Amino acid sequence: MYFYQFFGAVLSLSVCLASQAADVVQQGSGAWRTQVSSADNPVPSAPFRTPAMMERAAPTNQWYSSVMFTRWSEVLHAVPLTAKASPKGLEVGFPQKTVVPTERKDVEILYPHKADITLRPLGFQPQAALLAGHSDWAVDIAFEAEKNTMLITVAHGSPFVYAQLTHGDLSLDLASTLTGRLWPADVRVLLIRDTVKTFAAFAPTGAQWVQTGSSWQLRLTAERRYASLAILPNDQEGTIREFLAQAYSHIVDTRAEYRVDSQKSEVVTSFKVKTRTFEGPEGTGVVGLYPHHWHQNLALPQKALGSLGSIRGDIRLFASSSFETRYRHTGFVPYWPGVQDPAQSKAILGNLSKETRRARRMMLEIGQGPYWQGKGLQRISQLMSVADAQGDLKTRDELLALVKGRFEEWLSGQSKRTYFHYSPTLGTVVSYPEEYDAVKDMNDHHFHYGYWIRAAADIGLRDPQWIKPERWGGMIDQLVADIATAERGRKDFPYLRNFDPYEGHSWASGVALSPDGNNQESSSEAINAWAGLMLWGALQGRPELVELGTYLYTTEIQAINHYWFDIHGLTLPKEYQNAEVSMLFGGKLAHNTWWIDEPRQIHGINLLPLTASSTYLAASPAFTKKNMTALDKEIEIYQSRGKRAKPEDIWQDLFAKYVALVDPKKGLSRWNEWGSVELGDTRTHAQHWLYFLNEVGPPDLSITANTKFYASFKSSHANSSHTYMVYNPTKLVIDIRFSNGYEMKAQPMTLTVSP
Repeated sequence: MYFYQFFGAVLSLSVCLASQAADVVQQGSGAWRTQVSSADNPVPSAPFRTPAMMERAAPTNQWYSSVMFTRWSEVLHAVPLTAKASPKGLEVGFPQKTVVPTERKDVEILYPHKADITLRPLGFQPQAALLAGHSDWAVDIAFEAEKNTMLITVAHGSPFVYAQLTHGDLSLDLASTLTGRLWPADVRVLLIRDTVKTFAAFAPTGAQWVQTGSSWQLRLTAERRYASLAILPNDQEGTIREFLAQAYSHIVDTRAEYRVDSQKSEVVTSFKVKTRTFEGPEGTGVVGLYPHHWHQNLALPQKALGSLGSIRGDIRLFASSSFETRYRHTGFVPYWPGVQDPAQSKAILGNLSKETRRARRMMLEIGQGPYWQGKGLQRISQLMSVADAQGDLKTRDELLALVKGRFEEWLSGQSKRTYFHYSPTLGTVVSYPEEYDAVKDMNDHHFHYGYWIRAAADIGLRDPQWIKPERWGGMIDQLVADIATAERGRKDFPYLRNFDPYEGHSWASGVALSPDGNNQESSSEAINAWAGLMLWGALQGRPELVELGTYLYTTEIQAINHYWFDIHGLTLPKEYQNAEVSMLFGGKLAHNTWWIDEPRQIHGINLLPLTASSTYLAASPAFTKKNMTALDKEIEIYQSRGKRAKPEDIWQDLFAKYVALVDPKKGLSRWNEWGSVELGDTRTHAQHWLYFLNEVGPPDLSITANTKFYASFKSSHANSSHTYMVYNPTKLVIDIRFSNGYEMKAQPMTLTVSP
C-alpha cells in the first residue's frame, strides 16, 4: 500500500518536473518560458499578413502595424499623406491642420485623415487588406479576393501612392469637394483639385480615363495594370511635368544604412530608394525630406520639386533616389566621478547610508511588472554608481549583490508569476505580470527593456563575469534582440522593432490601432534604452551593437530636438501654445500624459530617467529656460482649475537636475533635499548630480572626441578650464583626442578624468 502511494507520488513528481522542464528554455544561467500562465494574456495574433510575411517576425510598433491586426487597418500616417484600408479599397488623404481646444486651456494639433480619393478595384471585391511587404520606410498592402489582388505601396515622405492590379479596372472615388479634369498636355494625367490641394493621377499608356459621376474609372489594358497618385506641391505646369517623369517608377525597396565615423564623432545615414520603372525613361523617384533631414544639411539632393506642409513641418521634395544626413554624436560616460568637496561628499555618503538601508523596498515601490521592476533595478544600480564614485566600496558591493539577486529571480524562469516568455506568434519576448498593455498591445518594449539593459550594464561595469552570455547575459541579450535586432527579414525578431528609421525616433504602440496613428510619449526613456545598448555592446565586446546604439541614440536626439522640443523653431505651428510636445502621434501633437494632466508630470515624462547619458538635454539653454517658464504658468492654470499635484512638489528633484545641466547653480537652488523624489531616482543620486555639476560646470556639447564614451564640462568659475573624461571599455590604453585639441590617455576598463 505504502509502496504504491510512494511510487505514485514519485511518478507524479517526475511528470510534473518533465512538464516544467519542457516549458523552460535555458539561456545561460537564466531561462525563458515557452508557455504563459493561465491568467496571463498571450501576445496578439497578426493574421492579416500574406503567407510570405507570416514567415517573418511581425513588424509591430511601426506606423503601418495596424494593417496586420485588423481586416481594414487604422489610419496610416505616412506624412505628408494619410491612408486607410477600407472594404472599398485604399483611402488616400492629404490632411489639413485642425486646432482643438482642451480643458487644460491649451490646444492640441491634429492632422485628421479624410478620404480625399479612394482607390477601388472594379474587377473584384476585396475580402481583406494584408501586409504584403515592408522596408525601412515603405509598406505594401495587398487587397485580396481569392486569386485577385490590388497591391498598394505607401511610403513615409513620399507624395506618391502606387497601385498594381492583377485583374479588372480601377476607380478613383473623389470626395465631394474635389473635381477632376484631364491635363491637356497628356491625357494619361488626371488632375484632381479643390481650393486647397491638387492631386495628380497617372495612367499607363493605352489606358483610358472615364468619368462616372463623382468617380473617375481607369480602363486598363491587359499588359499594363498599374497607376500612381500624387499630391502636388502646386499646380504649375512645370511641376506636373516633373511628377509625370517620376510617376512610372514605383518604390520597391527603401533602406536607411548607417555608419559611425568615430574620428569625427558623426553618425552618417544614407537613405536609398530602389524603384522599378514600368514605362518611359528610368526615374529616380521622389523623396520628401522632414525637417530633421534637411535642417543644416549641406548635401541635399540637387533637384528640388517644392514642399508640402505636414504635422512634422515643411516636407521638402526632391527628385532623387538617395540622400544623406550627418549628425554629431554627443557622447556620454556611464557615470560621473565622485564629488571632491569634503563637506558635500560627507552629505552624499549620509544620504547613501539611509537609502541603502531602504534599497530593497525602493527597488519596487509601486507596480509589480517589468516596467516598474526595470525602473527599480536601474534606480538602485545608479545609487550603486554613486557609492562607487564616492569610494564607499562596501556599500557598492552590498547594492551590487542586491541588484544581481533581483535580476536572477526574474531571469531564472523558475517563477510562473514573474517571468519572460518568447512567443513565435509575432517574434517577441514579453514579460509578466503585464504592465501598460505590453503584451496585449505590444506596447513600450523599448521603455521597459531599456531599464533592464542599462541596469545590467551597470552590473557589468563591476562584475564582467556576471554578464557573460553563458551566465546571465544570455537572457539580457534576448531583451536586446527584442528591441534592437539589426538584421532585416528574420523569423525570430523583427528589424529594429520600435524604431522608425525615416521619422528618426521610436514608436511605443505595438498594434497602432488609433485614428491618430502610432505614438510615443517618453522620448527620454527611448534614449535610456539606446544608451543602455551602447554600454551593453561595449561591455560584451560587440562593436556592431555599440554602432547600432550610437545610431539610435544620436538619431533619436535629433528627432526629439525637432519634434518634441522644437529647439530650432521649425516644426510647431503658431497655434500650438505649449513649449514642447509631450505626446507625439502620427497625426496629433498633445501636451498631456496617458495617466494625468498635471503639468509637472507632463513636462517630466520627457526628461526621466536623468542619467549621465542625459547630457543631450543641455543642447539649448534657451529652450530649458522657456520650458521651465512654461511649467510655472501651467501650474498656475492647473491650480486655477481647482487641482493640486500630489505631492505638490512632485518630481522637484527631476527639474532641479534638468536645470543644472545648463545652470548648475540655479539647479541646486531649486532643489529641496527633503522634498519629493521621482521613483526612478534617489535622493543620493540627485545630490551627487547637483554637487558634481556645481564643481565642474555644465556639459559642453560643442566638443567631441574620437571615441563613443566621452564627456566634457565647461567650468563657470573664473580662470577654470574644462573637465574631460573618457570611459574605456577595452583592455588596452587608448589615445583620445578631443575636437578642441585636448589629448589624454584613457586607461583600460575604467573612467579616466582629466587632472
